[in-house]
Amino acid sequence: MSEPRFIADEMLGKLAKWLRTIGYDTVYYTGGGDSALVQRALTEDRIILTKDLHLVRRKLARKALLVRSDQSQEQLKQVVKELGLDLQSKLFTRCLMCNRELVFVEKEDIRDKVSAYTYLTQDRFYRCPGCERIYWPGTHRDNMFQAIGDIIG
Repeated sequence: MSEPRFIADEMLGKLAKWLRTIGYDTVYYTGGGDSALVQRALTEDRIILTKDLHLVRRKLARKALLVRSDQSQEQLKQVVKELGLDLQSKLFTRCLMCNRELVFVEKEDIRDKVSAYTYLTQDRFYRCPGCERIYWPGTHRDNMFQAIGDIIG
């Protein structure tokens, strides 16, 4: 069985980022209307995540989940629980901005792309092949681990 892939509507940007944080391919859909969103979900075999009850009730929106909370961490908790998602094995493997899978990059190759302090204090770096953003395991990552720990209880 393949990994679930998602398309989050424009009301769920923070949820999209959290799903990317735990390693799930998640499109944050902000363009076009509901019909285009449903069509993209069908074409790309994605589960629609929305707070729009009318969207969930559309005949073609076969794989859709109505997200109930307004709080992003509660939204993530609902999606993880209802769809049985793995919170740990793919953590921090996707770009939070553009959704591409990150690739390991040699430290020397990013010397000019991060601050001198970051370069001196970190050993592992990852790059997004799409937007070229550089990631490393800093304190922000520890904070996200804590938040994810709170979600799984």
